Amino acid sequence: MAESEGFPLAEPGLWVERVSDRSFPAGRPALFLDRDGTINVDTGYPSDPSAMALRDGIAPVIEAANEHGIPVVVVTNQSGIARGYFGWDAFARVNGRVLDLLAEQNAFVDMVLACAYHEAGTGPLAIADHPMRKPNPGMLLEAGRRLGLDLKRSLIVGDKPADMEAGQRAGLERGWLVDGEASTRNGLSMLPMRDATDLGGLLTAIRSL
Repeated sequence: MAESEGFPLAEPGLWVERVSDRSFPAGRPALFLDRDGTINVDTGYPSDPSAMALRDGIAPVIEAANEHGIPVVVVTNQSGIARGYFGWDAFARVNGRVLDLLAEQNAFVDMVLACAYHEAGTGPLAIADHPMRKPNPGMLLEAGRRLGLDLKRSLIVGDKPADMEAGQRAGLERGWLVDGEASTRNGLSMLPMRDATDLGGLLTAIRSL
């Protein structure tokens, strides 16, 4: 993997970091999660680690995946980098803070992928509809390749329709949309994540994998 300024960049606009040293047998499903608005409270274009706070109920979801040997993979669009609002250094600090907050609640991530490509960017990051940027499935497919995942059985949680579309296009069959509505879209069964009942359904799904 190419390194740039000490960061795990597979290419100028793609961060791929293996966070944990846990090993998984090939063919395991994964729990994919968006980050901003799904794991942490969305602050717009997050560049301040001290402003990070976890959304209620998300740490137990990740902890359940950890306990059942399910790889936890964060897939996040970061157009703020392409737009020049902050750099990979700020992303690293914010992401580290989010992971630390999760660890304080006994919840651990195994891999983080972040895409900084955007049509409003500059230089090499100025790419419209990059295959790694959600709703394209590239980040999920890349994680699947690196970890040997069973994508069809994997789950995705996000706060935007683009997260659900990326999951559907990667071959997943189930997703949970924060504050969303239940629906089925091109083979993806999409459930809402609004309250404790919805959270319980997601925990049950994780434990049944």
